[in-house]
Amino acid sequence: MAHAPQVKIPATYIRGGTSKGVFFRLQDLPASCQQPGQARDKLFMRVIGSPDPYAAHIDGMGGATSSTSKCVILSKSSVPDHDVDYLYGQVSIDKAFVDWSGNCGNLSTAAGAFAIHAGLVDPSRIPQGPQGGVAVVRIWQANIQKTIIAHVPVTNGQVQETGDFELDGVTFPAAEIVLEFMDPSDDGDEGGSMFPTGNLVDDLEVPGIGTLKATMITAGIPTVFVNAKDIGCTGTELREQVNTDPEALKRFEAIRVAGALRMGLIKTPEEAATRQHTPKIAFVAPPTRYTASSGKAIEAGDVDLLVRALSMGKLHHAMMGTCAVAIGTAAAIPGTLVNQAAGGGEREAVRFGHPSGTLRVGAQARQVGGQWTVTKAIMSRSARILMEGWVRVPGDAF
Repeated sequence: MAHAPQVKIPATYIRGGTSKGVFFRLQDLPASCQQPGQARDKLFMRVIGSPDPYAAHIDGMGGATSSTSKCVILSKSSVPDHDVDYLYGQVSIDKAFVDWSGNCGNLSTAAGAFAIHAGLVDPSRIPQGPQGGVAVVRIWQANIQKTIIAHVPVTNGQVQETGDFELDGVTFPAAEIVLEFMDPSDDGDEGGSMFPTGNLVDDLEVPGIGTLKATMITAGIPTVFVNAKDIGCTGTELREQVNTDPEALKRFEAIRVAGALRMGLIKTPEEAATRQHTPKIAFVAPPTRYTASSGKAIEAGDVDLLVRALSMGKLHHAMMGTCAVAIGTAAAIPGTLVNQAAGGGEREAVRFGHPSGTLRVGAQARQVGGQWTVTKAIMSRSARILMEGWVRVPGDAF
């Protein structure tokens, strides 16, 4: 019996922030995959190794977590005053689909660096001398129709990847990349207010659980915030404590579905199964001492609040970059649950504790005509190429 040989596709494997994914230039994809559709989705699933009933991704590039089951496409920008278009696919681990409903804030860091590395940025915009400098990469985030500006350090015209910037959740230091998420107040395909319900805090009815206070916000990525104490949590939980508790995961999914319905992201509960990437669920608590997953002690005085968030049905080992944007934005607006957990009042930056340590994010919020808006959110991450060359998949996989 004849079998299709493997094909090889130019690809780069990159860590961005506390995530990693397989990056492609649009022009390098097979012709059938250069347009959105079934062929592209099948290709990305085969690259990652999904769907995998063993939840191990042994036969693919994925790492069997939401942080490592990702693919990215970059191309010359189709939007004026931008350098590149950045399209992100979150590949489900155990189901046969790719979720295109949101962005990955962590891989946004890698998108800026890869844009330069892949020759997609005009050389005249990149400092060329040995003294180095910072290249400002203007990214059009195609999933959510938003602008991200990456400030990428370069030396001799090449991305400077090594450095002494430390990021909790990443083992080794690297060069700092500053990201600006411009006008993150709504995800373009959702439209509408930053607070879809019109309220800073809602009473959210969750079947099987009851009524919870919730802040539902669309900034960076649609996110539902609840108080840790209201769901029997402390805000100091680490990944294993939640992810090995099937009943806890069921409760979080019930909250996510109820939030998605209330935010107008889905029309029926059944739709949530094909929209795992959004909204995110996060729970907040006031500062208290805890031990991070690395063994590092986080003192109450080190942070303004504690936040834990779930991605693709599991507690994240650190914090999703887009959810960090939502945290910073909500913290800047007096009255939200995030702001209350941080002690209330007006603020332009917040440092929060997550399972791997701490992260600082800034946001500039203001009221215009009675509506809250955010001009930009800022955070620092890092990125590093782990491997480059070709990824191979069976020729009949897509």
